[in-house]
Amino acid sequence: MSLLRDTAAVCRMIKIEHSVFALPFAFTGAFLAQGAGQGWAVPSWRVLLPLTIAMVAVRSFAMGYNRLADLDIDRLNPRTQGRPLVTGELSTTFTKRFLFVCAVIFTAACAAMNGTCLLLSPVALAWSAFYSHTKRFTPLCHFALGSVLGLAPIAGWLAVSPTHLGFPAVILFFAVSLWVAGFDILYACQDADFDRSQRLFSLPAHLGVPRALFNAAATHAAAAVLFPMAGAVAGLGLLFLVVTLVIGGVLVWEHKLISADDLSRINVAFFTLNGVIAVFVFLGAWADLALGSPWFFFR
Repeated sequence: MSLLRDTAAVCRMIKIEHSVFALPFAFTGAFLAQGAGQGWAVPSWRVLLPLTIAMVAVRSFAMGYNRLADLDIDRLNPRTQGRPLVTGELSTTFTKRFLFVCAVIFTAACAAMNGTCLLLSPVALAWSAFYSHTKRFTPLCHFALGSVLGLAPIAGWLAVSPTHLGFPAVILFFAVSLWVAGFDILYACQDADFDRSQRLFSLPAHLGVPRALFNAAATHAAAAVLFPMAGAVAGLGLLFLVVTLVIGGVLVWEHKLISADDLSRINVAFFTLNGVIAVFVFLGAWADLALGSPWFFFR
């Protein structure tokens, strides 16, 4: 029973279900790299399996480290006082061991992919830990978080093509980074007053909620432009274009759910809609590569 209880608490701590945010982008990068210059091709399971393990492990490491780094803040914030480290369901010693295990699994999975991924694994771990500290000194902290998830398509590409990083993966890095930063700004609006009282540098605390919402909308607008741009550079066709237009519509709907006077729907916008976007990007790229839809605007 203790093992089941600890496992459930760990899953709540790292929000394991939110792996859906990063994993589809890693697969997108892998499929685009495999298809570059060859048309439709599926990456080997020898790539996809360690890539999946690596993405889940590094995300678990990042979330666990964030909970440990923010423990002093979470104890004071009414919204976060139910987290397992705060309630004592998990100890700091247990969490540090968990982080060590995640780091080892991530490094081993990177080694199973190729030498390039292994060499870059310490950089990925360091950056995924560093973002947790950025809100203590810069309002750009949301973009630091975004860049952590933005590495997913680059990781997927390098897992398949370790000697050449394709331009589509680079554009997807910026698209995903801005997409994540935008909804992290929205999420931070809930804690604007608390962050201000603790002298934390979230954008809502720094600029106020109305201006933060405007910045989130502008950030998402840039992401909505970059997603189809990545498809164009990768040679994807009309199918992917349609999917990215739908994503743009989802982002517009997301911002219509939220206003400075009513933040009650942020959980719906944060969890549901953004999970849909991540899955749509991968399915759109996969379907386009498989079916070979025409790109009428460039051919």
